[in-house]
Amino acid sequence: MPPTIAIVGRPNVGKSTLFNRLARARRAITHDLAGMTRDRVAADAPRPAGGTVVLVDTGGFEPESEALIPAMIREQALTAISEADAVVFLVDGSLGLVPADAEIAGQLHRAGRPVVIAVNKLDRRDAAHAEAEFGGLGYPAVAISAEHGLGIGELWDELERVLPPPEEEAAPEAPRAELSVAIVGRPNVGKSSLLNRLLGEERVLVSEVPGTTRDSVDTLVACGTTTVRLIDTAGIRRKGRTDQGPEVLSVLMARRAIARAEVCLLMVDAVEGLTAQDTHVAGYVEEAGRGVVVTVNKADLVAGEAAAARERVKDQVLHHLKFLKDTPLLFVSALTGLGVPHLLPAALEVGEAFRRRVGTGELNRALRAAWDKQPPPGGRRPPRLLYATQTGSAPPRFVLFVSGTGQLHFSYVRYLENTVREAFPLAGVPIRFKIIGKSGRA
Repeated sequence: MPPTIAIVGRPNVGKSTLFNRLARARRAITHDLAGMTRDRVAADAPRPAGGTVVLVDTGGFEPESEALIPAMIREQALTAISEADAVVFLVDGSLGLVPADAEIAGQLHRAGRPVVIAVNKLDRRDAAHAEAEFGGLGYPAVAISAEHGLGIGELWDELERVLPPPEEEAAPEAPRAELSVAIVGRPNVGKSSLLNRLLGEERVLVSEVPGTTRDSVDTLVACGTTTVRLIDTAGIRRKGRTDQGPEVLSVLMARRAIARAEVCLLMVDAVEGLTAQDTHVAGYVEEAGRGVVVTVNKADLVAGEAAAARERVKDQVLHHLKFLKDTPLLFVSALTGLGVPHLLPAALEVGEAFRRRVGTGELNRALRAAWDKQPPPGGRRPPRLLYATQTGSAPPRFVLFVSGTGQLHFSYVRYLENTVREAFPLAGVPIRFKIIGKSGRA
């Protein structure tokens, strides 16, 4: 494993900005509001000395706060420190040394990890001479500007003094297949609890406060011969109900997570059933063309009416989410673990369907049989199916060449989509059809 570097510090000192700078990617949310980052966010970053490191961004460290969220963030930061090979202690040079910085330094001394102090906001005039002020904390200090990239080379120089040397690259192993699975849903439906249950550890913050999760958090887990990239996301609300600022950014990151996933675990509350908010989230998944496993959480709360609850939610899904026809629907409990072992195997099956290629001959035989059984309306010269082929996968995309203008009623196109879905194992996967007319051909 490459060495791990944890970035810690008080709220709003620029940790996520530095994380994105070192990772060379916009993976963490940045905002002027303090406390945007809450969970540990990890990403690989190129190491100037060769190879890579794993960067871990943490939430703002408040040593004395007993409030629920700050205390949970502090525990996550302490876990990141305990697992790190080196720690970047980021401080605000424009404010100088404050008591909370000294308290955090004390925590770091007790943890016994190598530490480099990064004095941020070097571009500010009032921070130009702050580097020496932090020297009394017992660690080497480097002046930087995370926003403008100043001093990053000097920071790496100090980190290389404490990091283990880069290992020689071993012979490459046979690559493992990877599947990206995003856990999505409205706020407070149990997404983070489910991720922690799947991982068997408290990887992300969980509380009854809606909106606890803000960043999209990636975690790799092995499932058979496949590596599954689990992506926990912020709760998505309809635009009219989304506050300005942090929540807008969180929803944006969640939608980006949907776009880079292949399969989404769409979480629904078993007690409340399918809501308008759930339908809204499902629309984002459909728009992105991702595979879906409908995951009905809190099944333990309806154990006495399991069969009735299952049928109720299933009927709601079929009625309101017609584009999720034949989608796997699993009842689980993130709290007790009920049904959770079946989730990843179901996601892998949907992932296989998401990437599936259908033979041209098989495709044309299935579609011609359906066409002959129920031709489209068209008066004296109804359109005829000339040829069909699959043009892509992830999700499966098909082109149909038909005689005439190529105009088919949407209900007939849906009939053809259902034919393909029934003929080939494509449950839980959206199907994209394109109809092209060939005027003048008999």
